[in-house]
Amino acid sequence: MTDVKVNSRICGFVHRISGKLDGKNIIIDIDTPCKKVALLSHMEIPIKELYEPFYNDNQIFDKIKEAKWCSTCLVPCGIMHVCRMDIGTISKTLAKSSGSISIEFE
Repeated sequence: MTDVKVNSRICGFVHRISGKLDGKNIIIDIDTPCKKVALLSHMEIPIKELYEPFYNDNQIFDKIKEAKWCSTCLVPCGIMHVCRMDIGTISKTLAKSSGSISIEFE
């Protein structure tokens, strides 16, 4: 199981994303105060979707487009990080030692 916190400071929301492997799927649950993100607060993502060569061919992003999330939402990136940590393509140890990733406006 993998848990991350996404702090979307511009919109003022903090989201908590949890993921766990379940056979050939990753189960994603999102605890969020955002009404748009809440529409997809539970997802079952086939692991094979995470190996698609292009993000725009990905079931995760198709669902997000349908739900009309804001184009600058950081939650999709958080979902992808959780999924990739769960399947081992991102090291959980490295991610935890890094602490966070960020976008800094200058």
